[in-house]
Amino acid sequence: MLAFAHPNRSRETIFTREDVARMAEKLVGKASEFKDGDRRIVFAGNTEIGVFKDRGEFHAYSNYCLHQGGPACEGLIIAKVEEKIAPDRTSKGMYFSDTETHFVCPWHGYEYDIKTGECVSDRKLKLRKYKVVQKGDEVYVIA
Repeated sequence: MLAFAHPNRSRETIFTREDVARMAEKLVGKASEFKDGDRRIVFAGNTEIGVFKDRGEFHAYSNYCLHQGGPACEGLIIAKVEEKIAPDRTSKGMYFSDTETHFVCPWHGYEYDIKTGECVSDRKLKLRKYKVVQKGDEVYVIA
């Protein structure tokens, strides 16, 4: 067994060798092969993870939708749709956000923020996030 001091806990956290092995790096691909808006689904054991590149940054989440277990990371990737409201509270129309991107579970349309993994209709609901590490031109997810 290995013992580590966890930064947010007063006691040490004990990990077995199996725990450490499960937190292995999984190769996603070469960074140079990703364009903004690209996504890959990788498997780490029995876990499916969606890895996205958005505005030059990588983000990774569980591919298990919080609604009914659908493939959350495999649907449409789209800019957030926003409505412009005039001072008199009338609509000036809809437009696509320049700063926020969403991905949509293809089963029932649950929409998630690509930067946070939060469900945009209820920000308390959040997909499990995985750390992404870049080593040279290779991109890895820690699972």
